[in-house]
Amino acid sequence: MASKLHRNPPFRAEHLGSLLRPENLLKTREEVDKGTAQQEQLTGVEDDAVKDIVDLQIKLGFHPISDGEYRRHMFWGTFFPGMDGFEEIQNPDVDIFRMYIPDIAAFTEAGYKPGETIICTGKIKHVGSTYVDQWEYLKSLVPKDRVHECKLTLAAPNWYHLRYKEGKAYPKSVYSSDAEYFADIARAYQTELQILYDHGLRNVQIDDPNLAYFCSEKMLAGWQEDKSNTKSAEDLLDDYIKLYNDCISKRPADMHVGVHLCRGNFVGSRHFSEGGYDRIATKLFQQLSVDTYYLEYDTVRAGSFEPLQHVPKHKNVILGVITSKFPEMENLEEMKKRVYSAADYVAKGNNETQKEALKRLGVSPQCGFASHSSGNSVVNDDMIAKLKLVRELADSIWPGEP
Repeated sequence: MASKLHRNPPFRAEHLGSLLRPENLLKTREEVDKGTAQQEQLTGVEDDAVKDIVDLQIKLGFHPISDGEYRRHMFWGTFFPGMDGFEEIQNPDVDIFRMYIPDIAAFTEAGYKPGETIICTGKIKHVGSTYVDQWEYLKSLVPKDRVHECKLTLAAPNWYHLRYKEGKAYPKSVYSSDAEYFADIARAYQTELQILYDHGLRNVQIDDPNLAYFCSEKMLAGWQEDKSNTKSAEDLLDDYIKLYNDCISKRPADMHVGVHLCRGNFVGSRHFSEGGYDRIATKLFQQLSVDTYYLEYDTVRAGSFEPLQHVPKHKNVILGVITSKFPEMENLEEMKKRVYSAADYVAKGNNETQKEALKRLGVSPQCGFASHSSGNSVVNDDMIAKLKLVRELADSIWPGEP
C-alpha cells in the first residue's frame, strides 16, 4: 500500500490532461477517417499541435505537462485495443451492455453508440506499448530537468468490464472468473507501467468515471434490479480496488500514480452521473493504493467535502473546483474559501491543522476540456482563462509553489 507522500508531482496547479483540439487537427483526422488524407499528414498536424499546446502550458505556468491527448479520439486511448485478446466490435448488440451504467445510458439516449466497444475474445497479453512513441515525443519538447513532471493519462483497468452484462466481458472458455480475467489485466498494466518508467515517465494519472458511478443511486438501483448480476455492487467495488492495487503493485517507488474521478464529460458538456463520495469514501481513500486523488468538485452533484475526512496523511487531493464544462468564470475568493473548507475536513480526519492539511492539496478543473475529441461547450479563449484561474488560485494559496 502507498505509504510515502509524493510531491511535485502532484503540483498545486493541475489540469486533467485533455485540452481542446485545434480545428485543423480535427479536420485532418476527419479526412483520414474518410480516406481523403493520409495518416502521415495527420501525424504531422498532431506533432505541431502537441508542440503548441506544450508551449502554452509552460507559458501559463503549469508543471504537469500533457500532450493534450491530441492523438486520441476519446480519453481512454489505445491501451486495450493494443493488446492481444481484445477486439473492437463496430455494431454491437445492445443486449451485451448494462444499460443502467451512466455513460452507456447517456450515449444511447443521445443517439450515439456506447463508445468504442472493445471485447475480450482471447487470452489477454501485453504485446507492446501504444504510448511510448507519444511519450517520447512529449518529453522531447521539454527541458530534461522537467521530464519527470510531464503527465500521461491512462484508461481505468475496469473500463471494459463494468459496462458489460454478467458473462459478456469475456468468454467463459477463456476465463472462468473475474479473478482470472483481472489477473491478466493487472499483468498488462504492470508491464505497461514498467515500459513507460524505463522511458522516463514518472507521473501517471488513471482516468476512472466508473469508480464515481458507485456513488450514483440511480446506477446502484439498476444494479440491484439486474437479476443477471451474481455479486453486489459493493463486492464489485472491492474487486476493482484489488484490481487497481494489483495493477500498480510493482511500480517503482518514484513513479507517482493518481486516479481521477468525475461523473462524465461528454459532447456538449454533458455529465453522466451524480452523487457524493460519501458512499465509497473509506474504501476509495484508505484501501486504494494510489498517491493522489483528482476529484470533481465543481457542482453539488459531487456532494460535500465531508468525505475528505477519510484521506490519510500520506495521500494528496487535487480539488477540481473550477469547471471545464462551461465558460462562466468562478470567483477567486469563493474558490479560496472552498479550498480552505476542504482542508478543514482533511485536517479533522487526521487531527491536524488546516495549514498541515493544505500541504497535501492542490487545485484543478473538475475534468479535462476535451475528454471527447469534439471538446466541451467552451472555446480556446475560455480554456485559457480557466487555466489562468487555476494557476492564480494556486498562487493565492501556495505562493511560490509549482
